[in-house]
Amino acid sequence: ADAAAVLAGVAHHTPTETSRTLDDQLGVSCFVKCENMQRMGAFKFRGAYTAVNHYLNDTDGKELKGVLTYSSGNHAQAIALASTKTLGIPSTIIMPTDAPTLKLKATQEYGGNVVFYDRYTEKRDEVAQKVKATLPEGTVFIPPYNHKYVIAGQGTVGKELIEDLQSKSIALDYLFVCVGGGGLISGISLAVKELSPKTQIIGVEPEAGNDAQQSLEQGQIVHIETPKTIADGAQTQHLGDLTFDIMQRNVSKIITVTDEQLVDEMKFLVKG
Repeated sequence: ADAAAVLAGVAHHTPTETSRTLDDQLGVSCFVKCENMQRMGAFKFRGAYTAVNHYLNDTDGKELKGVLTYSSGNHAQAIALASTKTLGIPSTIIMPTDAPTLKLKATQEYGGNVVFYDRYTEKRDEVAQKVKATLPEGTVFIPPYNHKYVIAGQGTVGKELIEDLQSKSIALDYLFVCVGGGGLISGISLAVKELSPKTQIIGVEPEAGNDAQQSLEQGQIVHIETPKTIADGAQTQHLGDLTFDIMQRNVSKIITVTDEQLVDEMKFLVKG
Protein backbone atom coordinates (compact mmCIF):
# COMPACT_ATOMS: atom_id res chain seq x y z
CA ALA A 1 0.00 0.00 0.00
CA ASP A 2 2.87 2.40 0.80
CA ALA A 3 4.56 1.66 -2.53
CA ALA A 4 1.26 2.16 -4.35
CA ALA A 5 0.93 5.60 -2.75
CA VAL A 6 4.51 6.50 -3.74
CA LEU A 7 3.89 5.44 -7.34
CA ALA A 8 0.47 7.07 -7.70
CA GLY A 9 0.61 9.60 -10.52
CA VAL A 10 4.20 8.60 -11.36
CA ALA A 11 3.98 5.03 -12.68
CA HIS A 12 1.27 3.94 -15.09
CA HIS A 13 -1.62 1.79 -13.90
CA THR A 14 -1.21 -0.67 -16.76
CA PRO A 15 -4.16 -2.42 -18.40
CA THR A 16 -5.14 -6.05 -17.95
CA GLU A 17 -6.07 -7.43 -21.37
CA THR A 18 -7.74 -10.58 -22.69
CA SER A 19 -7.34 -12.63 -25.86
CA ARG A 20 -10.02 -14.89 -27.32
CA THR A 21 -7.33 -16.70 -29.32
CA LEU A 22 -5.34 -17.38 -26.16
CA ASP A 23 -8.46 -18.48 -24.27
CA ASP A 24 -9.37 -20.90 -27.07
CA GLN A 25 -5.85 -22.35 -27.24
CA LEU A 26 -5.60 -22.87 -23.49
CA GLY A 27 -9.21 -23.66 -22.70
CA VAL A 28 -9.30 -21.14 -19.86
CA SER A 29 -10.09 -17.48 -19.26
CA CYS A 30 -6.68 -15.81 -19.47
CA PHE A 31 -5.76 -12.29 -18.38
CA VAL A 32 -2.54 -10.53 -19.38
CA LYS A 33 -1.10 -7.71 -17.26
CA CYS A 34 0.53 -5.40 -19.82
CA GLU A 35 3.64 -4.12 -18.08
CA ASN A 36 5.17 -3.57 -21.51
CA MET A 37 3.03 -0.41 -21.39
CA GLN A 38 4.73 0.79 -18.21
CA ARG A 39 7.14 3.74 -18.29
CA MET A 40 10.39 2.65 -20.04
CA GLY A 41 8.55 -0.46 -21.21
CA ALA A 42 8.80 -2.75 -18.19
CA PHE A 43 7.68 -3.28 -14.59
CA LYS A 44 11.17 -2.36 -13.36
CA PHE A 45 10.28 1.34 -13.13
CA ARG A 46 7.99 0.59 -10.18
CA GLY A 47 10.72 -0.87 -7.98
CA ALA A 48 13.38 1.60 -9.07
CA TYR A 49 11.28 4.67 -8.32
CA THR A 50 10.03 3.28 -5.00
CA ALA A 51 13.61 2.61 -3.84
CA VAL A 52 15.08 5.93 -5.03
CA ASN A 53 12.18 7.81 -3.46
CA HIS A 54 12.86 6.04 -0.14
CA TYR A 55 16.50 7.14 -0.07
CA LEU A 56 15.59 10.64 -1.19
CA ASN A 57 13.35 11.01 1.83
CA ASP A 58 15.24 8.85 4.35
CA THR A 59 19.02 9.13 4.31
CA ASP A 60 19.47 9.89 8.04
CA GLY A 61 19.95 13.56 7.34
CA LYS A 62 22.56 12.96 4.63
CA GLU A 63 22.01 14.32 1.15
CA LEU A 64 21.49 11.67 -1.55
CA LYS A 65 24.35 12.32 -3.97
CA GLY A 66 23.82 9.52 -6.44
CA VAL A 67 22.52 6.04 -7.24
CA LEU A 68 24.58 3.05 -8.38
CA THR A 69 23.29 -0.22 -9.78
CA TYR A 70 24.05 -3.02 -12.22
CA SER A 71 21.69 -4.41 -14.81
CA SER A 72 21.52 -6.01 -18.24
CA GLY A 73 18.98 -3.44 -19.34
CA ASN A 74 15.55 -3.00 -17.82
CA HIS A 75 16.59 -2.08 -14.27
CA ALA A 76 19.32 0.07 -15.82
CA GLN A 77 16.76 2.08 -17.76
CA ALA A 78 14.46 2.18 -14.75
CA ILE A 79 17.10 3.61 -12.40
CA ALA A 80 18.25 6.18 -14.97
CA LEU A 81 14.66 7.27 -15.61
CA ALA A 82 13.58 7.29 -11.96
CA SER A 83 16.74 8.72 -10.45
CA THR A 84 18.23 11.06 -13.03
CA LYS A 85 15.49 11.95 -15.52
CA THR A 86 12.64 12.19 -12.99
CA LEU A 87 14.25 13.12 -9.66
CA GLY A 88 17.46 14.79 -10.84
CA ILE A 89 19.86 12.49 -8.97
CA PRO A 90 23.01 11.27 -10.80
CA SER A 91 22.96 7.56 -11.66
CA THR A 92 25.82 5.22 -12.51
CA ILE A 93 24.85 1.98 -14.21
CA ILE A 94 27.11 -1.06 -14.59
CA MET A 95 26.03 -2.91 -17.74
CA PRO A 96 27.38 -5.99 -19.53
CA THR A 97 29.27 -5.41 -22.78
CA ASP A 98 26.63 -7.47 -24.61
CA ALA A 99 23.65 -5.52 -23.26
CA PRO A 100 20.93 -4.99 -25.90
CA THR A 101 21.71 -1.81 -27.86
CA LEU A 102 18.22 -0.38 -27.44
CA LYS A 103 18.37 -0.76 -23.65
CA LEU A 104 21.86 0.73 -23.52
CA LYS A 105 20.86 3.76 -25.59
CA ALA A 106 17.71 4.32 -23.55
CA THR A 107 19.70 4.16 -20.31
CA GLN A 108 22.10 6.79 -21.61
CA GLU A 109 19.29 8.97 -22.96
CA TYR A 110 17.64 8.96 -19.53
CA GLY A 111 20.90 10.36 -18.16
CA GLY A 112 22.56 7.25 -16.77
CA ASN A 113 26.38 7.12 -16.73
CA VAL A 114 27.17 3.63 -18.06
CA VAL A 115 30.19 1.56 -16.99
CA PHE A 116 30.75 -1.72 -18.86
CA TYR A 117 31.84 -5.16 -17.65
CA ASP A 118 32.09 -8.67 -19.15
CA ARG A 119 29.30 -10.73 -17.61
CA TYR A 120 31.00 -14.01 -18.52
CA THR A 121 34.43 -13.27 -16.99
CA GLU A 122 33.79 -10.65 -14.30
CA LYS A 123 31.61 -10.72 -11.19
CA ARG A 124 29.36 -7.70 -11.16
CA ASP A 125 29.32 -7.44 -7.36
CA GLU A 126 33.09 -6.97 -7.39
CA VAL A 127 32.85 -4.45 -10.23
CA ALA A 128 30.18 -2.56 -8.27
CA GLN A 129 32.41 -2.34 -5.19
CA LYS A 130 35.27 -0.88 -7.24
CA VAL A 131 33.01 1.64 -8.98
CA LYS A 132 31.31 2.70 -5.74
CA ALA A 133 34.71 3.56 -4.25
CA THR A 134 35.13 6.20 -6.98
CA LEU A 135 31.73 7.84 -6.42
CA PRO A 136 30.81 10.62 -3.95
CA GLU A 137 29.86 9.78 -0.38
CA GLY A 138 26.09 9.72 -0.23
CA THR A 139 25.80 7.40 -3.25
CA VAL A 140 23.49 4.45 -2.58
CA PHE A 141 23.49 1.06 -4.30
CA ILE A 142 20.10 -0.21 -5.44
CA PRO A 143 20.29 -3.79 -6.78
CA PRO A 144 17.89 -5.07 -9.44
CA TYR A 145 15.86 -7.35 -7.18
CA ASN A 146 17.24 -8.19 -3.73
CA HIS A 147 16.05 -5.02 -2.01
CA LYS A 148 12.90 -4.58 0.08
CA TYR A 149 11.82 -1.31 -1.55
CA VAL A 150 12.42 -2.66 -5.05
CA ILE A 151 10.35 -5.73 -4.12
CA ALA A 152 7.61 -3.51 -2.66
CA GLY A 153 7.44 -1.46 -5.84
CA GLN A 154 7.20 -4.53 -8.08
CA GLY A 155 4.44 -5.85 -5.84
CA THR A 156 2.11 -3.10 -7.04
CA VAL A 157 1.77 -5.08 -10.29
CA GLY A 158 -0.03 -7.80 -8.33
CA LYS A 159 -2.09 -5.31 -6.34
CA GLU A 160 -3.38 -3.64 -9.50
CA LEU A 161 -4.10 -6.95 -11.21
CA ILE A 162 -6.09 -8.48 -8.37
CA GLU A 163 -8.02 -5.29 -7.60
CA ASP A 164 -8.89 -4.79 -11.29
CA LEU A 165 -10.17 -8.37 -11.59
CA GLN A 166 -12.02 -8.26 -8.27
CA SER A 167 -13.81 -5.10 -9.43
CA LYS A 168 -15.28 -7.32 -12.17
CA SER A 169 -16.01 -10.14 -9.68
CA ILE A 170 -13.30 -12.33 -11.21
CA ALA A 171 -11.30 -14.66 -8.95
CA LEU A 172 -7.87 -15.67 -10.21
CA ASP A 173 -6.98 -19.36 -9.84
CA TYR A 174 -3.40 -19.29 -11.15
CA LEU A 175 -0.93 -16.48 -11.69
CA PHE A 176 2.15 -17.10 -13.84
CA VAL A 177 5.05 -14.71 -13.29
CA CYS A 178 8.40 -14.51 -15.06
CA VAL A 179 11.45 -15.08 -12.86
CA GLY A 180 15.00 -13.73 -13.03
CA GLY A 181 16.29 -12.72 -9.63
CA GLY A 182 12.85 -13.02 -8.08
CA GLY A 183 12.02 -9.37 -7.41
CA LEU A 184 8.82 -9.32 -9.44
CA ILE A 185 7.41 -12.66 -8.31
CA SER A 186 8.25 -12.11 -4.64
CA GLY A 187 6.70 -8.64 -4.64
CA ILE A 188 3.62 -9.79 -6.51
CA SER A 189 3.25 -12.79 -4.21
CA LEU A 190 3.13 -10.59 -1.10
CA ALA A 191 0.32 -8.50 -2.57
CA VAL A 192 -1.61 -11.41 -4.05
CA LYS A 193 -1.49 -13.62 -0.96
CA GLU A 194 -3.00 -10.75 1.02
CA LEU A 195 -5.71 -9.85 -1.50
CA SER A 196 -6.44 -13.27 -3.03
CA PRO A 197 -5.06 -16.03 -0.75
CA LYS A 198 -6.41 -18.91 -2.87
CA THR A 199 -4.56 -17.83 -6.00
CA GLN A 200 -1.65 -20.18 -6.79
CA ILE A 201 1.50 -18.40 -7.93
CA ILE A 202 3.73 -20.18 -10.45
CA GLY A 203 7.09 -18.86 -11.62
CA VAL A 204 8.37 -19.22 -15.18
CA GLU A 205 12.05 -19.02 -16.11
CA PRO A 206 14.28 -20.00 -19.06
CA GLU A 207 15.21 -23.67 -19.17
CA ALA A 208 18.86 -22.68 -19.62
CA GLY A 209 18.81 -20.71 -16.38
CA ASN A 210 16.62 -22.69 -14.00
CA ASP A 211 18.35 -21.63 -10.78
CA ALA A 212 15.05 -20.61 -9.17
CA GLN A 213 13.49 -23.99 -9.93
CA GLN A 214 16.51 -25.78 -8.47
CA SER A 215 16.52 -23.49 -5.44
CA LEU A 216 12.89 -24.12 -4.50
CA GLU A 217 13.27 -27.87 -5.07
CA GLN A 218 16.45 -28.08 -2.95
CA GLY A 219 15.36 -25.64 -0.27
CA GLN A 220 18.47 -23.49 -0.66
CA ILE A 221 19.76 -20.84 -3.06
CA VAL A 222 21.44 -22.55 -6.01
CA HIS A 223 24.15 -20.68 -7.94
CA ILE A 224 24.69 -21.33 -11.66
CA GLU A 225 26.92 -19.94 -14.40
CA THR A 226 25.48 -17.04 -16.42
CA PRO A 227 22.91 -18.81 -18.62
CA LYS A 228 22.91 -18.37 -22.38
CA THR A 229 19.32 -17.47 -23.29
CA ILE A 230 17.55 -14.85 -25.39
CA ALA A 231 15.77 -13.77 -22.20
CA ASP A 232 18.56 -11.30 -21.35
CA GLY A 233 16.62 -9.95 -18.36
CA ALA A 234 16.58 -13.43 -16.83
CA GLN A 235 20.30 -14.21 -17.14
CA THR A 236 20.69 -14.19 -13.38
CA GLN A 237 23.00 -16.61 -11.60
CA HIS A 238 21.01 -16.93 -8.40
CA LEU A 239 18.08 -15.61 -6.39
CA GLY A 240 18.54 -13.07 -3.61
CA ASP A 241 18.18 -14.07 0.03
CA LEU A 242 15.15 -11.76 0.39
CA THR A 243 13.43 -12.95 -2.77
CA PHE A 244 14.16 -16.62 -2.06
CA ASP A 245 12.67 -16.40 1.44
CA ILE A 246 9.45 -14.85 0.13
CA MET A 247 9.23 -17.29 -2.78
CA GLN A 248 9.63 -20.27 -0.46
CA ARG A 249 6.56 -19.12 1.44
CA ASN A 250 4.35 -17.99 -1.42
CA VAL A 251 5.26 -19.64 -4.73
CA SER A 252 3.72 -23.03 -5.55
CA LYS A 253 6.35 -24.10 -8.09
CA ILE A 254 8.64 -22.97 -10.91
CA ILE A 255 8.29 -24.19 -14.49
CA THR A 256 10.72 -23.62 -17.36
CA VAL A 257 10.43 -22.74 -21.04
CA THR A 258 12.88 -23.14 -23.92
CA ASP A 259 14.15 -20.26 -26.02
CA GLU A 260 12.17 -21.71 -28.92
CA GLN A 261 8.98 -21.45 -26.87
CA LEU A 262 9.84 -17.87 -25.94
CA VAL A 263 10.31 -16.95 -29.61
CA ASP A 264 7.01 -18.60 -30.57
CA GLU A 265 5.17 -16.71 -27.85
CA MET A 266 6.73 -13.38 -28.82
CA LYS A 267 5.57 -13.97 -32.41
CA PHE A 268 2.07 -14.73 -31.12
CA LEU A 269 1.98 -11.53 -29.07
CA VAL A 270 3.24 -9.43 -31.98
CA LYS A 271 0.56 -10.84 -34.28
CA GLY A 272 -2.02 -10.10 -31.58
